[in-house]
Amino acid sequence: MYLSHLRAERSLAANTLKAYGRDLRYYADYLHSEHIAELSAVHTRHVEAFAEYLQGKNSRLHLSRPSVARILACVRGLHKFAFEEGKTKHNPAAEVKPPKIPLRLPKAVTVGEMQNLIESAGAGDDPVSLRDRALLEMLYGTGARISEAVSLSAEDISRETASVMLLGKGGKERIVPLGSYALAALDAYLVRGRPALAAKGSGNPYLFLNKRGNPLSRQSAWEIIRRAAQRAHLRHISPHTFRHSFATHLLQGGADIRVVQELLGHASVATTQIYTKITAETIREVYATAHPRALHT
Repeated sequence: MYLSHLRAERSLAANTLKAYGRDLRYYADYLHSEHIAELSAVHTRHVEAFAEYLQGKNSRLHLSRPSVARILACVRGLHKFAFEEGKTKHNPAAEVKPPKIPLRLPKAVTVGEMQNLIESAGAGDDPVSLRDRALLEMLYGTGARISEAVSLSAEDISRETASVMLLGKGGKERIVPLGSYALAALDAYLVRGRPALAAKGSGNPYLFLNKRGNPLSRQSAWEIIRRAAQRAHLRHISPHTFRHSFATHLLQGGADIRVVQELLGHASVATTQIYTKITAETIREVYATAHPRALHT
């Protein structure tokens, strides 16, 4: 029932719902081991004990701190929903706080490294090379999530307004400008690449297609990025590297953080502010190494 609520009211993505379902199974298994069959029988001590179980050294789950925090957030949401729906008389998870997660700055590459990465995607004129180049140009040019990119249709690209319409978390739409490099790569793919790939399939509206003419999967997009990174001799590159680099380079170029927030589709500017920490750190590093009177410790 709770998952149905999330699907209907919050329009969560399928992968997010799958993760929620897995987290709830962990909780259900734990309650079963404690001989608790109903949410109404759960007390705060049970939720606290579950939190301790997740973080315990003897836990068979071997979860990281962010994973524990995510599971507890899911459990808190479940109990809040049950209480607000009148299924329980109290919310036993209200006072149980998830563990604090140390701030981890996103990984971003330099402008030069990003250029090499994109150029390594595909320099040929064959359909696959044109697709790979268009995909990477669009990821960096728009800051799109990989799930947003692979779900695009050809009609989501507007040549007239030089923009793309992305469908983000919670079904929220946003329109993001397309730069000249991304537009040129998409034009080449749409004219000379996609028709050849589409001819091998049964016909579908998706923008990015695989060799059989079917929609490109997230896993295949990951593989395209992995191969390009390998050719560019770059390590630890992921789809989110493009998104992080997009935001970081915009802020380094003087973009207003509220504009970057809108482009990324963040619900809160607080989420976007993490990128300001990256640029500040970069400034300090450059100053420390370049200024003749910088303090060295």
